Amino acid sequence: MRKQIFPYFLYLFTLSILITSCDTLRKTPSKESSPRSGRNSKSRSSGSTASARPSSRPPARPGSGRSTTPPKKNNTPPVSGATYTRPAVPYSAEVAKVIDQARTYTGTPYRSGGNDKNGIDCSGLICSVYAEIGVKVPRISWQQSEFGKEINAIQEIQPGDWVFFVPEAGKEGYVSHAGIVTDVRSDQEIIFIHASTSRGVREDNLFSTYFKGRFVKAMRPF
Repeated sequence: MRKQIFPYFLYLFTLSILITSCDTLRKTPSKESSPRSGRNSKSRSSGSTASARPSSRPPARPGSGRSTTPPKKNNTPPVSGATYTRPAVPYSAEVAKVIDQARTYTGTPYRSGGNDKNGIDCSGLICSVYAEIGVKVPRISWQQSEFGKEINAIQEIQPGDWVFFVPEAGKEGYVSHAGIVTDVRSDQEIIFIHASTSRGVREDNLFSTYFKGRFVKAMRPF
């Protein structure tokens, strides 16, 4: 009788182990829903986003009459938020004085960030010339390119207007160079004064091979 009971209990014991094992297997998280799997999935998704090409603001196109301002640096205030001044008399009456003052800088060597006759850059020339006649204008070239009224046609450019250029001929880019128109001799000879990086302050023709392809817009400041 004992020999018959023993196999029966052994059978029950083995059956209970199998049932417990099956229940344990059912409660084990699947690979797809496990925390580790979730982290990997998120990482893959983030990687896909990071590899996407970031969007950017379209740059200026030479000759389009439109400029694009670069990201603000060193907390430089926008033109609309800064305090500038106007000439005490109509600007047309001040143009000759502006040109004469600009020409006193002729031969001044180029110096990035410079503001005087020891060394000056293109936007510094504009800012300093107007400061000397008691008028405060923007200091940065891209800010200057948004100051005043844009000239609609190149044929309308007059002495005293500001002209702006992009870095490379025939390519899109931000305004990076500026000058003051000193003389309009013909449709193909518009002379402006500027601070050249290689030759210092000098006058050049807007229609010269170098500058014609880089010209982007003209502004009448007042």
